[in-house]
Amino acid sequence: MRPISLAFFIAAATLAQASVAAESPSSHSPAYRVALLDSLGGSRSSGASINDWGLVAGYSNRADGSRHASVWYGDQPWDLGTLGSASGLNSTVVWPVKNHLGLVSGISLTDAVDERQEGWSCAAFIANPGSHICQGFLWAGGAMRALISLGTGDHNSFAAGTNDLGQTVGWAENDTPDPSCDPQSRQVLQFKPVVWGWGGAPRELPLLDGDSSGSATAINNRGQAVGISGSCDQAVGRYSAAHAVLWENGRVAELVNPNGAPYWNTPNMINERGDVVGFAGAPGDVDGNLTPPFQWTRSSGFQILPMLTGDIGGSAQSINNRGEIVGYAYPSSFVSHPLYWQRGSAAPVDLNTLIEPVAGYVLSIANDINDRGQITGYATATDGSKKRVAFVATPTGR
Repeated sequence: MRPISLAFFIAAATLAQASVAAESPSSHSPAYRVALLDSLGGSRSSGASINDWGLVAGYSNRADGSRHASVWYGDQPWDLGTLGSASGLNSTVVWPVKNHLGLVSGISLTDAVDERQEGWSCAAFIANPGSHICQGFLWAGGAMRALISLGTGDHNSFAAGTNDLGQTVGWAENDTPDPSCDPQSRQVLQFKPVVWGWGGAPRELPLLDGDSSGSATAINNRGQAVGISGSCDQAVGRYSAAHAVLWENGRVAELVNPNGAPYWNTPNMINERGDVVGFAGAPGDVDGNLTPPFQWTRSSGFQILPMLTGDIGGSAQSINNRGEIVGYAYPSSFVSHPLYWQRGSAAPVDLNTLIEPVAGYVLSIANDINDRGQITGYATATDGSKKRVAFVATPTGR
C-alpha cells in the first residue's frame, strides 16, 4: 500500500458524504445503514475507532495471515505497516483514538527479540510466535514511529488513545523487576501509565498509594486521562486493574467500583464532558468472565450499566459527546452481540435490531461511536466460516 498523509485525510474529510447532524438524541431508537469495509486480503478485520470525519482505524489481516494496523476512509483499507522489517510481524489499533487530526496510535511488533519472553499486553491482541518486543506507535503523515518505553534497553510499551493536542496515552515497562508480576504470564518488569507528547519521550503518570503498576487507556482534549492502577500481575489486567482511575491536573483519583471487586476495573473511554465508560470487576470472578459494563460521571458516580436478559458479562467500549454509549455483551455461550445505550435510556438495545439487514453477517461488537452517531466494530459471517469484517453503521432518519 502506498503511504498516505495527514493532508490527504483533511482534504478527504471535506468531501465526505453527508451524514447526520449532531442533534439532541431523539426519544425513539435510531435506525442504521451498515457498510462492510474491504480487507487487506485476509478473512478478519475490525474497526476500533471512528472520528468525526468518518476515519476508521483498526486492523485487517493480510492474505499471508499477518495482521496489520489499518485505516479506512470510505471502504478502502490502508495498510499502516509495522515497526520492523522482519516478515510476519503484526500490528493493530486496539482503543478508540478519537482525534480529528488523522493521528493513529496502536501497537506493533518490532525486529528486536524479547529475551525475557514476557506475555505482555500485546499478546492479547496480536500473535507473537517469535517473542518480539512490542511497542506502541504513533502514525502521522504517512509514517509509523515507535513510542519508546521507560528505562533503558529494549522494553515493551503499548499505545491507546491520542487527542487533538498530539498527546498519546498508554503504558510502558521500566527497568524494575517486580515480585507482584504474574509468573504464569511471564511478566517480569513493572509497567507504568504514561503520556507521550510530540517529542516522543514518555511522561509517567502517578499511581494510587501502594500500587506498583498501571496503564492509561484514553485521554480527552482537556488532558483528562483514565486507566488502571494496581499490582504488576498481568500486563493485560486482573489485579493490575485493582482500581479504575482518573488523572486530572497532575493528580490521580479512584473511580470506585461499588461492588468492591479488586480486579478487572478498566475504563475504556472518556469524552470531552469527562464521562467515563468501561468494564468493571465482579466479586469472585478472578478470571474476568462476568465483567459488567459501567459508566462514571462526576454527577452520578460509578454506575453498572444494564445488559440484556441472559447476558452474563460485557463492556462499554466508548461514549461520544452526546452521551451515547456502545459496547457489547454475551450470554453463557460467550457469543457476543453489540449494545447501544441511548443517553437517558434505562435499557440497552442490541444494535442488530436497529440496522437494515446485512446479508450473510451479524454484528458482533461495537467498539466506537463518533459525535455524528456513526459506529464501528466488526460483523461475523453466519455461514460458520468465522469470517470477521469491519463495519460502519451510519444513522438514518434522525
